Amino acid sequence: MRNQWKLIMGGLNARRRPATAAAGAPFRDFLERSTFVAACIFVLTVAFIVLISSAGMTTLYMPVLPNQIASVRVVGGTAFSYISQEKTDDAREELVRRVPPVFRLDMAPLRRFEAAAHDLEARLDAYEHAHAQKGPVFGNPPPTLTEVADQFNAAYSGQPYSVSASDLAAILSAGNAEARQTLFDNGLSALRDIYAQGVRDASISDSDDDSAVMFQIVRPGGDVSPRPVETMEDALTSLRVGLAAEGVPRAAAQAMFWFFRKGVTPNLVYDKAATDARVKAALATLRPVRVNVPRGQVIIEAGQRVTPEQYEMFRALQRFMREHTDTILGEGPTLFSHVLLVLAMVVAAILYMRLEDPETMRSNVRLGLLALVVILNLALVRLVYSLGGLDFFMRAPVTWAAALPCIAPTALAPLIVAILIDAGSAIFMALLISIFTAIIYGNRVDLLVLTFLASMVSIFFCREARQRGRVVRAAAAGGLTMAMVTALVGFVEATPKETLVLEMSAGLLSGIMTGVAVVGLLPVLESLFKRTTDITLLELTDYNHPLLRRMQLEAPGTYHHSLVVAQLAENAANAIGANPLLARVCALFHDIGKTVNASFFTENLRDRADPHEDLDPAVSARIIKQHVADGVELAHKFHLPRAVSDVVRQHHGTTHVRFFYEKARALAAAGAPEAPFDDAPFRYEGPRPQFRESAVISLADGVEAASRSLRSATAEQLGQLIDSIVAARIAQGQLNECPLTLEDIAKVKNSFTFTLLNMLHARVAYAPVVAAAAGDTSEQRTI
Repeated sequence: MRNQWKLIMGGLNARRRPATAAAGAPFRDFLERSTFVAACIFVLTVAFIVLISSAGMTTLYMPVLPNQIASVRVVGGTAFSYISQEKTDDAREELVRRVPPVFRLDMAPLRRFEAAAHDLEARLDAYEHAHAQKGPVFGNPPPTLTEVADQFNAAYSGQPYSVSASDLAAILSAGNAEARQTLFDNGLSALRDIYAQGVRDASISDSDDDSAVMFQIVRPGGDVSPRPVETMEDALTSLRVGLAAEGVPRAAAQAMFWFFRKGVTPNLVYDKAATDARVKAALATLRPVRVNVPRGQVIIEAGQRVTPEQYEMFRALQRFMREHTDTILGEGPTLFSHVLLVLAMVVAAILYMRLEDPETMRSNVRLGLLALVVILNLALVRLVYSLGGLDFFMRAPVTWAAALPCIAPTALAPLIVAILIDAGSAIFMALLISIFTAIIYGNRVDLLVLTFLASMVSIFFCREARQRGRVVRAAAAGGLTMAMVTALVGFVEATPKETLVLEMSAGLLSGIMTGVAVVGLLPVLESLFKRTTDITLLELTDYNHPLLRRMQLEAPGTYHHSLVVAQLAENAANAIGANPLLARVCALFHDIGKTVNASFFTENLRDRADPHEDLDPAVSARIIKQHVADGVELAHKFHLPRAVSDVVRQHHGTTHVRFFYEKARALAAAGAPEAPFDDAPFRYEGPRPQFRESAVISLADGVEAASRSLRSATAEQLGQLIDSIVAARIAQGQLNECPLTLEDIAKVKNSFTFTLLNMLHARVAYAPVVAAAAGDTSEQRTI
């Protein structure tokens, strides 16, 4: 009796615990279904998106690349000035081009020819003295004169000073040694004047004609002065005039000219050191070019290729804006038009979900989850955009700023939505985020297409993800897609190689980091919004879970029952398009409360006496019903998903504890047939199944319990048993609150029949086996 009293008190206490939890149910239902809460989510979503994508938006951090097609029109909102390096460089090049080159006069060729001329004069004097004659007959030189010519030519074989015997004979015919000396002196004097004036090659000229050109010539003292320089033709003319002395035979003058003309060579030599010195002196006078930009000037035109000068002006504008934070550009969209755009996109999302995902529209928790992840994702995109205003990116080469759009984690929200809700909603969220990302970065259509494609690839590879590593791989696939498309676009737009490599690396790294972030955020979002992913569900199917291990040890019959129910529910859920993994996990844990008083449940009695024999039916019913409250408490203690605790509460609905209900009715009828019978102590407190997986588990639980009496059965017998159980549940209104259709119920029944037929198949009987140790020859064992 004492034990019975303890059980009664325990039952009363157990009833108080769920009452506390039930007190919060109305408020939770209000938050879940309230239209007012849904309207608040809508307003806050629109407000935050407008704030993130428009507040304080300027071209200050806009990544613009030189020689690339501009996506936005940038107009100077205020007057400013800057030192233009591009224009200063152009001025420097123009100044260097205008500084004339400096030359010097090379006298070495003259000195070499003077030596050769004096040598030839000496040879002629020696020849004349040796032969004691006035000279050979012109035109018929003797062999001895030919030897003189050959010897002279051999002595100056490396020089163009060759002479012929005829020329020597003509020179000798000019007179004696004194006359020849005068002739040679006149020629050398003419050469000295020519070399002093300078002789230039035809290739050194700034004019297309043969007129005299002024060159910068270095004087012996080091000064540089402009002066004309003769061409080869002018120099030869001067030489001919200098040799045509009065009284000199024509033949001798002609021979002297042919010899002396070989001493006329260009002697104008480029002097690099002197030229560099003049360039340096000229550059010292160069002042940096300052550009004044008036208010309203168009700096960059959308759709046109950005020139280096435009890019420099844009960077100057960025610096000016960073230093004058009170200046605001007005090139962004107006607030009103931006609000209209955000409203249109959010309303489009609502219409899409009403058509394709009405379950989300009925759940404020889902709507709150969608709003939170979208706002979080856009906030991260805006944060990455704002990094362009840091000193590092403002002062660093343009390559770093160009990589910022590729770093933005635009696939974060789509991946989370795909895992926690469904792929359809994830696709629309990907489109929404891509549109506002393009708006943030200056209405870049290419960025919209690029980010949306990368998100779609990530969603495709993440569908039905049941491992955390697959989430990272899916995000990495999206990052790889972004890198590849960026490479193609960069190739078409002739993006610099180093910029392209950095953009591709940023896209791939962003994909990987997005996957890691999603894996890290999933447990938090699951707990916050009471959502359960297939990843978590798959982890709960581990039979080493503490609750499942406890059930195996303390309630083995209940454990086996849960395994069978899990198989039935999984197959049936798969047949109607529900979540089979969710059904399996919830079924595994639906009776965990029985571990508290395992011996009071028939499947765990084995060969022990029935503890209910000496108890009042109401007490027994209370003990049996207590396993629901105990199960909810264990689910909360071990942090099981909300869906599991919901199934624990709902799998019996508001049905009766049938055995003790009938027993109590029989006792009441025998004692007082006319008295009304109160069935409340024998009815589960519910609620009834609220979602498809819960309803399937509820039916599977009843079917499995009823099928225990069947060692083997035909399809017809099983069909009748299942039909009767399902019909009874429908008659009691247990399926009225779940979205199961008659078609779904028919598929569930067929699935139950198929699964149970395979479970209850007949076994093959083997021949008797002699148990020699026991001496028993009659035992038959079957498998």
